[in-house]
Amino acid sequence: MAIFRIKLSLMLTYFVFAILLNSVGTVILQVIHSYQITKEAASVLEGFKDIPIAVVSFLIAAWLPRLGYKNAMLIGVSLLLLGCLAMPLVPSFWTTKLLFLIVGASFALVKVSVYASIGVVTTTQAEHASLLNTIEGFFMLGVLSGYWFFAYFMDPINPASDSWLQVYWWLAALAGLNLLLLASTHFPALTLAPAKHAASDFLEMLQLVYRPLVFVFVLSAFLYVLMEQGIGSWLPTFNNEVLGLPNQLSVQLTSIFAASLALGRLLAGVVLKYISWYLLLNICLAGMALLIVLTLPLTQDIQLAESLSLLNAPLAAYLFPLIGLFMAPIYPVINSVILNALPKTKHAAMTGLIVVFSALGGTTGSIITGFTFARFSGQTAFYFTLLPLSLLALSLYLLNQLRQSKEL
Repeated sequence: MAIFRIKLSLMLTYFVFAILLNSVGTVILQVIHSYQITKEAASVLEGFKDIPIAVVSFLIAAWLPRLGYKNAMLIGVSLLLLGCLAMPLVPSFWTTKLLFLIVGASFALVKVSVYASIGVVTTTQAEHASLLNTIEGFFMLGVLSGYWFFAYFMDPINPASDSWLQVYWWLAALAGLNLLLLASTHFPALTLAPAKHAASDFLEMLQLVYRPLVFVFVLSAFLYVLMEQGIGSWLPTFNNEVLGLPNQLSVQLTSIFAASLALGRLLAGVVLKYISWYLLLNICLAGMALLIVLTLPLTQDIQLAESLSLLNAPLAAYLFPLIGLFMAPIYPVINSVILNALPKTKHAAMTGLIVVFSALGGTTGSIITGFTFARFSGQTAFYFTLLPLSLLALSLYLLNQLRQSKEL
C-alpha cells in the first residue's frame, strides 16, 4: 500500500505539472486577447518557464540531496498552488509571467526528485523502466487533457473574456490534493551521494562541452527544442489568426500536436528495433520538411464553414499538427545516443547540459517565432522552421560521424 501511494503521488505530481508546463501556447493566445499584449511581449512567457528550469536544475545539484526529495516536491507543489491561486485573484500579464517562473522553478525541483524516487520503489531494471514509462505516460496524458481543460473555460463568443482564468481554481484544487497525498505518504530514506559545491558541477559541465561529440549534441538538442517549442507555443495563435478559428477550437485542435508527439515516441520504440537511429531521424526530418511545404500553402485564402466545429475545420488545422509525429523521436534518440557514448560517471553533468540547452532552445524558438509572426505572418513564422531543420540535419550528420569514430 505504501509503495502504491508513492507511485500515485509521483504520477499525480507529473500530471499537474504537465498541464501547466504545456499551457504556454494556450496562455499566449489568451493574454494577447485578454490583456491586449503584443505577440513580441507574449513570446517571453516561454523564457519565464524555461530559464528557471535551467537555472534551478543546475543549482539544486549542490543542495537538493540535503533538502530531501520529498521535501523538494512539497515545496514545488506548494509554490505551484500559490501561483495558480494568484492568476484569478490578481489577473494581469505580470501575474502570468510570475506563474510561469514558479512553474519552471518548481518543475526543476520536481523532475529531479521524481526521477530519484523511482529508484526507491523499484527493485529491478525492468520495474524501473516500467514505472518511468508509466509516469512519462501520465505526463503526456496531462499534456493532452490540459488543452481540453483550458478550452472548456474559454468563451468562444468573446475572445477577450477572462473566463479562462477560472481554470486555475481547479488546477489549484488538483495541486492541493497532490500536496495532501505527498504530505501523508511515507517515502523511504534515500541513500544519497555527498552534495557537491555548485561551482564544481558547473566546471564539470563546461569541461564536457569541450568534447566534439558533446558540443555537436548540445547544438542538436538546442535546434530541436527551438523548433518544437516554436511550433507548440504558437500553434493555438496560428489556428486562431491564420486559419480564423475561434479561440476554444484553436486550443482543442492543438491537442493533435501533443497526441502526435506521444504516438510518435511510442512508434519509434518499435521502429528502432529494425533500423538505425540515424536513418530514422533523417526520415523524420524529411517528413517534417515535406509536411511544412505541402501543408502551409493550404492555409491561404481559407473558406470557413458557417458553423465551425471539430468536424469541419480547415484541412490544414488537422494536417499541420501531425508534424509532431515526425518530431517526436528526435529528442529522446539523441539523448540516448550521447548518454550511451559517455561513461556513467559523466551522466549527471550531461543531464545538466541537456536541461540547460533544452531550456535555452525552447525560449529562443518561442521568441523568434513570436517576432516573425508579428512582423511578417504566421505562415512565414512556420516556414522559418525549415532553417533550423536544415541545420539540425547537418548537426545529426556530424553527430553520427563522431559517434562512429569514437571521437568523444
